[in-house]
Amino acid sequence: MMFLKDMPRVKLAALPTALEYVPRLSQNLGIELYLKRDDNTGLAVGGNKARKLEYLVGDALAKGCDTLITTGGPQSNHCRMTAAAAAKAGLDCHLVFTSQDIAVRQGNLLLDELLGANLHFLGVDDGILAGERMIELAEQLKQQGQKPYIVPLGGSSPVGAAGYIRAIKELMDQTDLAGISVEYIIHASGSAGTQAGLLAGVKAFNLPIKVLGMSVSRPKQRLSGEVFNLCRDTLSNAGFNTTVTPEEVVVYDEYVGNGYGIPTELSIEALRLFAKLEGVILDPVYTAKAGAGLLDLTRKGIIPNDSSVLFWHTGGSPALFAEQELHWRPRA
Repeated sequence: MMFLKDMPRVKLAALPTALEYVPRLSQNLGIELYLKRDDNTGLAVGGNKARKLEYLVGDALAKGCDTLITTGGPQSNHCRMTAAAAAKAGLDCHLVFTSQDIAVRQGNLLLDELLGANLHFLGVDDGILAGERMIELAEQLKQQGQKPYIVPLGGSSPVGAAGYIRAIKELMDQTDLAGISVEYIIHASGSAGTQAGLLAGVKAFNLPIKVLGMSVSRPKQRLSGEVFNLCRDTLSNAGFNTTVTPEEVVVYDEYVGNGYGIPTELSIEALRLFAKLEGVILDPVYTAKAGAGLLDLTRKGIIPNDSSVLFWHTGGSPALFAEQELHWRPRA
């Protein structure tokens, strides 16, 4: 166990990110709505993964590693930001994609190449095989004299999720300064790390905030269990004695639609509403699905009128510039 302040960390993100009140969306939805602008973290077009990568790269450097290996889909924001973090830290980077090779380089995949990453295509959409391929690749690189560090899917580990405990402290400082309180945090939840870190931060600082994760792919039961386990381990690893219960993990999977990255009517409405009312650009894979949840929960009164709500914008805009059929996949 190591205390959060003692965990190795490399500065990669432009922090703090802005806390922004959005009056026109607030009026439209009947709530007091704020945005946490992690789409503007500064690293390679921005996004929430920069917070996790500060601790993951710090851990890699502390262990003397010279290469990062990770996995994701060909339009993975995590892969793009891992490649950027490696470039900034002077490390090599290998990305294992869970797809066939894609001849057309668009969106995040184009940026991965620009950032100098080595691209490997698994040929199938199989997370277990991707993990095995990363281990195999790490062994090959060791034989070549390199010291690889495997970053898990989404950066979702107790080390990476610690970045969002730090983010909650950042939010506390901002809300205290502004004299406001937050009752709900809504965000996109994919590989469990962001939600686990946010909930860990809320628990660590004993805040009366409900963290609502909008699943972008995984069924509620699976994702809830993953968030709970990772939150518990993140708190322990960062030196906090507080505990979390399964009942405190709130996941909605109603807004996934037909699959990961496949737009729904409500996610398209959210994407357009944020843009037209506030000039804020969501992405079609993650934040638009979270936006769909925000719209639905407020309209149904599950989030009551006049509630103070924070929408944590996790970024992902490069996916807007890639053809849908290149990387979206149907729901299992």
